[in-house]
Amino acid sequence: MAGRGPQSFKKRQKEQQRKEKQEEKRAKRLERKQNPGAFPTIDYEPAEFDTDDESSERETPAIDAGESR
Repeated sequence: MAGRGPQSFKKRQKEQQRKEKQEEKRAKRLERKQNPGAFPTIDYEPAEFDTDDESSERETPAIDAGESR
């Protein structure tokens, strides 16, 4: 690419990578849409909270609503 500065070249490379990534995402979405059984869904189950954890024993300072700074 004669005649272009290094900034333009870097910008062009970055833009090309962005376009390629968009195209890959588009292809994945289309594939998932055409084959819904091929990609299992992930069920999110939140972890149970352990009440005996030492981090839960830390005290937080109480804020008095009537106190002014």
